[in-house]
Amino acid sequence: MSRVFPGRFTAQMDESFVVFLIGMRVNKFWSFSKWLPVASAMSPMLATLYEHPEKGFLGGENFFRFAPVTTLLLSYWRSFEDLERFARSPSEPHLAAWQKFNRAVGSDGSVGIWHETYLIQPGQYEAIYGNMPAFGLAAATNHVPATGKRETARCRLGGENEPAVPSP
Repeated sequence: MSRVFPGRFTAQMDESFVVFLIGMRVNKFWSFSKWLPVASAMSPMLATLYEHPEKGFLGGENFFRFAPVTTLLLSYWRSFEDLERFARSPSEPHLAAWQKFNRAVGSDGSVGIWHETYLIQPGQYEAIYGNMPAFGLAAATNHVPATGKRETARCRLGGENEPAVPSP
């Protein structure tokens, strides 16, 4: 189990970064031959990214829902250029998986895939983690105490105010 950090923490990132959400949805459960290859394609990609941080992947968290079967990878990248380079490069595992998906599934409706990309500028995000392991953006960047100028959401976004509820 991951170490829990008692108290309030936030993420610190002083440069722009990318939040990238990607996942799949099983639309026809009994079409195992369609969705199992899609589901298993993510592991080699993540292994490559964790082994080679120079590719720009900062970190991520996986989520799963049972009904309907849906996956989500919440990931953080140094830049859109790094993300795009990884997605399009013939030497990386993503392009082959993308091509295989288009050949095997195409638009038959058995498996859905999706992604969303957000470009985040410095000071245009805020995060809070109370009694949590290093998680999400803080695990991918810098996990720091939420004190002083980091005490409230408005302060983390560059404004000023007092806490509505005193920190323990």
